[in-house]
Amino acid sequence: MKRIFLFILTNLAVLFVINITLRLLGVDHYVERGGVNFGALLVMSAVIGFSGSLISLFMSKWMAKQSVGAQVITDPFDPTERWLVETVRRQAQAAGIGMPEVAIYDAPDVNAFATGWNKNNALVAVSTGLLNSMSKDEAEAVLAHEVSHVANGDMVTLTLIQGVVNTFVVFFSKLFGLFIDSLLRGKDEENRGPGIGAFVAEIVAQLVLGVLASVIVMWFSRQREFRADAGGASLAGRQKMIAALERLKMNHEQTALPQQMAASGISGGSAISRLFMTHPPLDERIEALRAGR
Repeated sequence: MKRIFLFILTNLAVLFVINITLRLLGVDHYVERGGVNFGALLVMSAVIGFSGSLISLFMSKWMAKQSVGAQVITDPFDPTERWLVETVRRQAQAAGIGMPEVAIYDAPDVNAFATGWNKNNALVAVSTGLLNSMSKDEAEAVLAHEVSHVANGDMVTLTLIQGVVNTFVVFFSKLFGLFIDSLLRGKDEENRGPGIGAFVAEIVAQLVLGVLASVIVMWFSRQREFRADAGGASLAGRQKMIAALERLKMNHEQTALPQQMAASGISGGSAISRLFMTHPPLDERIEALRAGR
């Protein structure tokens, strides 16, 4: 979940900065002069939308390292680090990708993530909580799951989906801003550029549409977890993957999730909250593996 949250947060920040910068530079006036040029508006929306997602992708590895304080293993000095590096190396070779950077970060939660802008320039990181709580077989399966994310190109696909979603969010937000501005302006002001009403309406629309559009991104995120589980089972063994998920379930059941994490709670929740989950409930993932899906 951590890498998805960071990706979306960075994407939204870049999106707003680019949008406001273009407005301050007056680029919007060229699109809106003499009526709305829908083609130009769509192109500008795509530039803004894909810029946000692409910058987020290229920053993903750096952002992940900084956010959790991950320490990349460059020269393994104990058996655990040597085992981690060799396991990831073996799995990467089996998956046909370049060797990812391997890192450990200090956190009590049982977690791991993979990120990076392409299959041959990735990062796989595990928490100290995972290393302390899981057996080697279970940890091997978790690593295989993360390597599968890299091999499947999930971050790149997520970037493309986010870029398309951003494009339509920006496009319809600007149309809404222009509509509100036309209602607020008098006829004598028709030749003037958009006013503060358009700017405020556009920002509000971006926030609302951005939240609604995130449902699409979250749906893809949940589907890719099933694919990564299947890939992990292929690399490490189905029973190891099931055992790892069962261990995760046990740990989550013993630890109460904070309120802000409710939307990604393992046990599910309301139908609305499930729309914004980055991961499917563990029971569903275990059932899918047992059914061979």
